[in-house]
Amino acid sequence: MLHTPLRIGSMTVRNRLYRAPVLEGAGDGPDAAEAYARQFVPNARSGVGLIIQGSSCILPEGRTSPGMTCVDTREKALRLAPMVRQVHAEGAAIMLQLGHGGLFAMEAWHEPYASARTGPLLAVSKVPMLMRPAFGGVPIHVLRTDEVYDLVDRYAEAATWAREAGYDGVQLGSANAKLLDQFLSPLYNRRDDEFGGSLRNRARILELIRQRVGERAGTDYPCTIKVPVEVAPPGFRRSGRAEALELARMVESWGFDAITPVEVSVFPDTTLSRGDAPDALWTNPAMAERLRAAAPSRRRRFTLTAGARLGARRAPFTPVWNQDLFAEVRSLVDIPVFAVGGIRTAGEVNAILDAGAADMVGIGRPFYAEPDLAARILAGDPAPTKCVNSNKCVAAQMLGMKGLCYNPAVRGR
Repeated sequence: MLHTPLRIGSMTVRNRLYRAPVLEGAGDGPDAAEAYARQFVPNARSGVGLIIQGSSCILPEGRTSPGMTCVDTREKALRLAPMVRQVHAEGAAIMLQLGHGGLFAMEAWHEPYASARTGPLLAVSKVPMLMRPAFGGVPIHVLRTDEVYDLVDRYAEAATWAREAGYDGVQLGSANAKLLDQFLSPLYNRRDDEFGGSLRNRARILELIRQRVGERAGTDYPCTIKVPVEVAPPGFRRSGRAEALELARMVESWGFDAITPVEVSVFPDTTLSRGDAPDALWTNPAMAERLRAAAPSRRRRFTLTAGARLGARRAPFTPVWNQDLFAEVRSLVDIPVFAVGGIRTAGEVNAILDAGAADMVGIGRPFYAEPDLAARILAGDPAPTKCVNSNKCVAAQMLGMKGLCYNPAVRGR
């Protein structure tokens, strides 16, 4: 099953293994394409079927890390075309994930970017009362109804540029507490217009984006989506499993070409990556210094590191931790379902596919430690990946550093 090609909309992928989206620290400069190529070309050469490039921002503000790339203009999207051609030359397909951080954009907490901010943070509704102290005096703008429609158009415009750059499709970054997830979440979305209230209304923005992508980029251009199940501490509202299953059926009816179900936190903490607390933030001198520069305030640094510790405590690493969710979604829809979450071995990959629990299987962080990991997975090598889920790379991504394995014990193997 692993070696069987898969049709995703109009795209055919050569096998069922994909590199899941993580930030590569490529930044927003003229060398972004080269930075991505250093990561993706070896992955493609080793046989991976599909690469999903980590979230790229559709507006000049709204990145969640200094290392995040923007595709807010046609020129910025097209500068990535040489890398896309290199990936294709190695036989792999590549999609671009489109996103925006909303309330959790780095302009909220990263001092150099906050001081250069040209506009307020974008929000779905007013910040929940319990969270307001964390934002201090950061200016926040609640999107008007007409501005939501403008946002829809921007996603479609970015998808059009992605197609022109050669990407095989796009994925909406609609999880991990990003802006689209904030529309879906009852914690953040308390709107009283057509985009608030019921799940159907909260998800309306996704329906409109899919419609506009078809109109602008072409009805044959693949558009995929993440469907989140939120976890939250007591006292915080969330979108649970029942709503996620209902949403999966909705997005299929709206014409999305594939679904990635994920269980994530209502906050942008390490719940989404599972594993150890990213202690490099305070144990690695270079990263600790970067964190002090980004967040000079002790209160802000405490908030950031406390979130990292809490996320790790609430969500320790568990192999294939997302399986019950993606398998249930697979039983409900007829479009391809992408599995992701704690998948580390060839045995786990093949077991998921052979059971019919998903159509594509994704691995993310382990590619930092092993760029040629796909070759081992495809050959059925039973050995575990080098990655030990330390999350030290997550700390680096947060601070805009290059996407690499930062665990000395792993690098020394």
